[in-house]
Amino acid sequence: MSRWRRQRAHSLVEALVALALAAVVLAAAVALYRTQRDAYVASVDAARARDAAAVALTLVAQSVRMAGFVPLDMRMAGFAPLFGCASARAAGDAMRPACVAATDGSDGLLVRYVGDVRSTWPTADGRVTDCLGQGVGAAGDRPLVVNRYFVRQGRSAGVPELYCEGSGRPGVAQPLVEGIERLRLRYRLRGRPAWRDASALAADAWREVVAIEVCVQVRGTAPAPAGRYIDCDGISQTSRDGRRRWIARRWLSLRNTVAPVGATGANQ
Repeated sequence: MSRWRRQRAHSLVEALVALALAAVVLAAAVALYRTQRDAYVASVDAARARDAAAVALTLVAQSVRMAGFVPLDMRMAGFAPLFGCASARAAGDAMRPACVAATDGSDGLLVRYVGDVRSTWPTADGRVTDCLGQGVGAAGDRPLVVNRYFVRQGRSAGVPELYCEGSGRPGVAQPLVEGIERLRLRYRLRGRPAWRDASALAADAWREVVAIEVCVQVRGTAPAPAGRYIDCDGISQTSRDGRRRWIARRWLSLRNTVAPVGATGANQ
């Protein structure tokens, strides 16, 4: 008796089940890839923001630590080491600045100190430098250096940036750090325990500033779902433009302020 071998084919149901399983596996692989990609992008964005905040705080701190410096062998009329503006930037004359309102709500800071070749990096021709590395005065001079820090929208990249205007080229500011969306400043006066905004300080109170709190808010570049963050004022905010935000702060003492004889309670 001869045997007939039957050729068997997959049924339509079996084919559909196989296709469904393949689709599930493919969807899982795509979802895993997207999750890993989003996690990587978020990690890179956070690292970039932390770096930007660290650089911004370091640059401002370098100037603040020099605030009020005068060489021991030099006589100069007393001047306030700092001047600040709340939700505005310092503009105008270096010794009599005014506050110009800022649309982004960022604060502005003006720092004054006497520069020499030891306190700043000198230029190739021996001049002292400002916050942008620009020469101030003539070679061998010890001029008053004035640095002004503020935040505004970048004109080239279109993103917020930390700017500085130095006395090497008055009126010409240059960006320092990209992504800095807000600069928030508070001050502590000699013998006073509370931190105060610039708007709460009288004109003659700037000579009594012994410490400053610097807070920066950084805006991310990677798209992200709407989320909440805590701003520099400690208020919970909602991000509605698809960007993450981070804040970082630093507390700095003014090293070149001298307490009057008999003064107590200064926290330096």
